[in-house]
Parts: sequence; C-alpha cells; structure tokens
Amino acid sequence: MITFKDIEFEPHKSGHGQQGLIFFPGGYGLSAVRFLTPSGFYSYTDDNTWEVAILKGTKNQWEICYDTEITNDVLAYQTEEDINKIIKHVQRLYNDENNWDYISGDYDDNKAKCVS
Repeated sequence: MITFKDIEFEPHKSGHGQQGLIFFPGGYGLSAVRFLTPSGFYSYTDDNTWEVAILKGTKNQWEICYDTEITNDVLAYQTEEDINKIIKHVQRLYNDENNWDYISGDYDDNKAKCVS
C-alpha cells in the first residue's frame, strides 16, 4: 500500500518549503506542501503538518481538483496519519473523461466519504 513515506519531496517553487506530488492510475493524485516560514499558507514545519490538495492529471500536467467527495477545497493542517487516509481515498478515484466517481470502496470518516 502506498503511504506518506512513498511521496518524494522537493523544494517548493517559492523556495520557502517542500512539496511532494503523487499520482495514481485513475488520473488523480495529491500534493502535500509545507513551508519553513509563515508565508500566507496554512501548514508549517514547526507543527509538523501539511497542506494537501487533490489533483487531477499527471505529474507533468495537473490542476487542483475542487469537485471530489474527498473535499471541495485544500485541506490544511494535515498530519502524516491524515495524509495516509487521504491517499487511500484518492487511489479510489478515477477519471471517466467528463465524470468522476469512486472505484468500489467502503471508507466513511470525517475526512472523506467513499461510495460503492
């Protein structure tokens, strides 16, 4: 199973933090970002949390996706444990050209809801 530890992080393009991207065969992925200094973003190194966005696309061409049942926004202050739960949900998304849905799943918690 893919977990937070599988995400490869690089310096954020702003130069003030780290960003990791991971994508799945269904055409979705996620971005985890945290910054070394307060810069107007929601997650900081000193509290060991990350800002997470659901992505649609590939490593070379992607956009933030605001219309999944996981979330309709960027998720702030996510721990590694939170991100592991989100990864499980994102792996179940698939892109059907003009529509999205979950591949069969049975998760139901405060972070996301999957439908069978």
